[in-house]
Amino acid sequence: MRVVVIGATGNHGTAVLKALHSTPEVTQITGIARRLPDTESAPYADCRWETVDIAAASAAEDVIPELTGIFQGADAVIHLAWLIQPNDRRELLHRVNVEGTRRVTEAVAAAGVPHLVVASSVGAYSPDPARETGETLPLRDESWPAMGIESSHYSADKADQERVLDTFTAAHPDVAVTRLRPGLTFQAAAAAEIQRYFIGGAVPDQALKMTPPMLPLPKGVAAQAVHADDLGRAYALAVVKKIPGAFNVCADDILHPQDLADIVDHGRYVELPPAVVRAAVAAAHKAGTVAADAGWIDMAMQVPMMDNSRARTELGWRPEHSAADALRELLDALRSGEGTSSLPLRPRDRDPEAPSGQVPAEMSRDLLQLYLSDHLTGATAGADRMNRMAQDYVDTPMFAKLSALAVEIRTEREFLEKLIHQLGLKQMPYRQAMADVAEKVGRLKGNGRAVSRSPMTMLLETELMRSAVIGKKGGWQTLLEHAEEMNLDPAPFTELRDKVADQLAALDEVHAYARSRALRETRETYED
Repeated sequence: MRVVVIGATGNHGTAVLKALHSTPEVTQITGIARRLPDTESAPYADCRWETVDIAAASAAEDVIPELTGIFQGADAVIHLAWLIQPNDRRELLHRVNVEGTRRVTEAVAAAGVPHLVVASSVGAYSPDPARETGETLPLRDESWPAMGIESSHYSADKADQERVLDTFTAAHPDVAVTRLRPGLTFQAAAAAEIQRYFIGGAVPDQALKMTPPMLPLPKGVAAQAVHADDLGRAYALAVVKKIPGAFNVCADDILHPQDLADIVDHGRYVELPPAVVRAAVAAAHKAGTVAADAGWIDMAMQVPMMDNSRARTELGWRPEHSAADALRELLDALRSGEGTSSLPLRPRDRDPEAPSGQVPAEMSRDLLQLYLSDHLTGATAGADRMNRMAQDYVDTPMFAKLSALAVEIRTEREFLEKLIHQLGLKQMPYRQAMADVAEKVGRLKGNGRAVSRSPMTMLLETELMRSAVIGKKGGWQTLLEHAEEMNLDPAPFTELRDKVADQLAALDEVHAYARSRALRETRETYED
């Protein structure tokens, strides 16, 4: 069997590739993603790879023929691609998630693919009134209405996606359409991604390693989860069995407040009114301290508890991990920042160890300290700006290049910080703090608009980053020049110096895209 997986580098996609590699019936796998993973690392190795933007910055008339060509000869297409962030870009999320699914279905029909498997969710379901009564929660099967929860953008889009699949199924009865509706999906490799999507960067990493004396929870909270490995096997079984319809996929246990408190490690919790928790999350999200918005609380408090009997009886699926074990694995991985070799799942602490060395007596420690601290200040501002550019331009064809550059530049910044410490020098953190403030003030540059992004914004920011990268090259050249007298291995500095050329080439492509669109007054600036 030849299987195509769209969205093959995220939490679900990584687990699905792993399961497909272990399925004898599957002989060829094609992965599709906007940003390619390390294709020499498992489970991304031994796959064919295609880079396709299904809807963020592409037109239907372009991407549907492109997907159709890739789908030719496939026995099944698994559609997993889903955009969770940025929360405040509602139109973008809906376009990628719902219109993107529609485009995939049209390409499946055009290519004559006999089987489409789609990632739905427990979030697609309508509210269960039993969640409000405090009674024992009944298990609902796949016949429960899937109209979503209006105040949750994720749930609303999942319900709209289901309507797209309903329409496609009615129009193409010859195509088997399978929908998997999993609960919360956990694995260690997804820890850093989950932190970025739901917790955000404002919460210090050290806070993730701390255990609160009392776990605050909304009254009536209950959750179902599934380990990503178990979910991956469900997708593989769905491909092999080719049974249409919806399947609930979750572990057998339900996580209640006491279970959650026990997993956190002390067994103590306090129940708060859901409205209070919702208001706190809404305020934290508005302040930029938490990435998730209040809609996630609404969904968590209203979705039904699922009955997984159909997956067991018709797919022959059995969970090998409990929900408690899956959550425990995730929490342990959150503390250490685990991830894997794709950009969506990149580890929190992927920076390399700086080589050990020492400052020779004939070299001025004060001047070296000032020099490196100034470069660290520039690296701090550059890493922040690059990360923000990647977030701001997710709806452009330049997103993949910008996000890859953001990871590279932040990694280099962490390398430089460690080098300063290993040489026994001071970091001068007040300079980095000033750089952070300056970078934020710089967002108000004279581009003609104080709040919304101007057509000139990408152009100006790219020019600033090109200058910063050129300046950074001088720092690596200087360190390379003095590496031996500081007892440092010159190889890392040679690599960092040479990498500048590739980064400049990538920024040149972004600049070419921006300058062809910048001097216009329309949002078409950000469309291909």
